[in-house]
Amino acid sequence: MTATPARIVAVDTHDIRFPTSRELDGSDAMNPDPDYSAAYVVLRTDSGDGLEGHGFSFTIGRGNDVQVAAIAALRPHLLGRSVDELCADPGSLSRDLIGDSQLRWLGPEKGVMHMAVGAVVNAAWDLAAKRAGQPLWRLLAHADPEWLVSQVDFRYIADALTPEDALALLRAGRAGLAEREADLRGRGYPGYTTSPGWLGYSDEKLTRLAKQAVSDGFTQIKLKVGADLDDDLRRLRTARAAVGDGVRIAVDANQRWNIDEAIRWTSALAEFDPYWIEEPTSPDDVLGHAAVRQAVAPVKVATGEHVQNRIVFKQLLQAGALDVLQIDAARVGGVNENLAILLLAAKFGVPVCPHAGGVGLCELVQHLAMFDYLALSGTTENRVIEYVDHLHDHFTDPVVLRDGHYTAPLAPGFSAAMRPESLAEYRYPDGAFWAADLAGAAEDA
Repeated sequence: MTATPARIVAVDTHDIRFPTSRELDGSDAMNPDPDYSAAYVVLRTDSGDGLEGHGFSFTIGRGNDVQVAAIAALRPHLLGRSVDELCADPGSLSRDLIGDSQLRWLGPEKGVMHMAVGAVVNAAWDLAAKRAGQPLWRLLAHADPEWLVSQVDFRYIADALTPEDALALLRAGRAGLAEREADLRGRGYPGYTTSPGWLGYSDEKLTRLAKQAVSDGFTQIKLKVGADLDDDLRRLRTARAAVGDGVRIAVDANQRWNIDEAIRWTSALAEFDPYWIEEPTSPDDVLGHAAVRQAVAPVKVATGEHVQNRIVFKQLLQAGALDVLQIDAARVGGVNENLAILLLAAKFGVPVCPHAGGVGLCELVQHLAMFDYLALSGTTENRVIEYVDHLHDHFTDPVVLRDGHYTAPLAPGFSAAMRPESLAEYRYPDGAFWAADLAGAAEDA
């Protein structure tokens, strides 16, 4: 008898929220009270091997239920789908989800619906890597270049990156792969930390955490700026005194400014030698970023964590609007679209320094950065992954930092799985933490 092919039989969704606003963790000029949250999805199969695909979208509290609903709307595209076919060609799922014309209308390819696509696509890659018995970074780095090109949607970007361009980049990236992988396994991938720099922290806490970062081996830290110039000048002075002149300090305005404000503010901070100014204005303002970049050099311009798709990244690169490209593992349409963005960055010769932090973003994006090093860029020079020391204990395969470097994860998958007890504790509003918290608030009202 012929065995029945394994299928996707369930798509479980969870609204997971952590009360980070109570300690001002994650606070910045635009987002003063974030509750780091995950709209979480689990793909379950009937294969009998016990393997599941895990993915999520990152939000900062209210609206996480909206994001969960968007993920649930994609369920019909998944139920009954062949597991073998899905894992052999995750791009087929990406194309089907993005191509749903009625849901596409809610974007297209942007916003809550596109982030939902990313969560589901990432879950599919997590499942594929687990079934292959490899961490995702290695699955991608050793994949056939022609197959990787087949995973990329070149629609709207072919004027800047053709399939032939992508294939040439990936073929060239095979040279020296074994040596780089040995280096990655031994040394890790350089990181930088934002942990000292949240806007709500006192100067004393900033100083303590900045000194700790240097002690931990980081050669770059980042501070949030943009609410009050005098405060920012004082905080930059404090940070520079804490870390000395040999450590880079990046600054991040989180989209707070108009163009003239961005130029004036960044120029005022220049005495403290900021390495980059991140998100100086709206993430959609390509020409605005180009104007800021021209005006504030040699301070670099970095952006990307809120860039909504590969098309806007293409325009930022074409316009010469950024020095540092910051991918986000959960903002765009998942691994497939991030492959397109990494290829665009390689084509234009712009370094990629991923955005992380949040809930699980460090766990995810390390795989993409390591693939980029091994199979595309071939270097870690001027390339770092953001690190924030929040919430890693809720994951079954949390990131491990050693001497300021991300160690290469070895467990199969995308490092996306959260601990069942964390899901039970922080599911909103009926998890153990929130049920008790909301009950207490009702009593106090």
